[in-house]
Amino acid sequence: MTEPGTEPAPRTPEEAPSALTPADAADAARLVAFGLQPKLLPARDADYAELLRRHRDDPAFARLTDAVAAGLGLVVLEVSTRAGMAVTAAEDSVFAVRMGDYARRAATDATDRFLHGLAHLAVAALAFPRPEDLADDGYIGRVTVNGVDAFVRQACRRLEERAEEQGENTDPATDTPGLEAAWRVYARRSATGATKDARRLAGSTTGILGKAVAFLVDSGFLQRTGDEAGGTFRTTARYQLQVRDMAGTAALAELLELGIVPVSDGSATLLPPVDEAEAELADAGLPFHT
Repeated sequence: MTEPGTEPAPRTPEEAPSALTPADAADAARLVAFGLQPKLLPARDADYAELLRRHRDDPAFARLTDAVAAGLGLVVLEVSTRAGMAVTAAEDSVFAVRMGDYARRAATDATDRFLHGLAHLAVAALAFPRPEDLADDGYIGRVTVNGVDAFVRQACRRLEERAEEQGENTDPATDTPGLEAAWRVYARRSATGATKDARRLAGSTTGILGKAVAFLVDSGFLQRTGDEAGGTFRTTARYQLQVRDMAGTAALAELLELGIVPVSDGSATLLPPVDEAEAELADAGLPFHT
């Protein structure tokens, strides 16, 4: 009991009982819906920005919004003015866009689907070559289609050299999993195709990379900044969050460990070409090449 003449201390906002209404639930669902529009920026939509502010300032509303997202099979990566309501779909979510589904839409050939997966892996590795790049919220990665193609082809040469040094079979079946098979498949594919004017064919490696970056642009992960070097792009906050989520995968780690992009000395620079076979790197539009 409270002694006469005294009043209980006022509750903090976290302690105060929250009487959430159906209107609050609708607002929470609206915020999640905003998050499912990856190209929409909070700075360009006043309602979106206001709901983000409420999520930040109202713990009860934040919990309700997170619960709505969870019920839809969505994982909340971050809620902020820079990234908006950044969500990713769990594997069993109706919103899940699996890489296999994307690859099947992009190509009917099994080998091409394999190359589409490698293309996405390479874009992520080149966009954020160092751990500190992923950790820095202000970091913006930049990639080009021709640059990623040259990066993968240099990785192919490095993998071939490694296989020869270890005395491994240099020509196994192309469906062997892992990067050791990937370099054989990629290295044999033409970069642009066989047309007289060297136009980019859909089945060429730059054609496959073009589809990959277009998918990332449509998903709000990349923004196109120009047409140079086959197309130039910059990363978004959402893409940084996605790559953080996949940074522990073995394939990405293996690609970075090849030494093509140093990750230990703090310099975001591709290694210079060591012979004439790698000289095309200098003219490939590599964003970090020196």
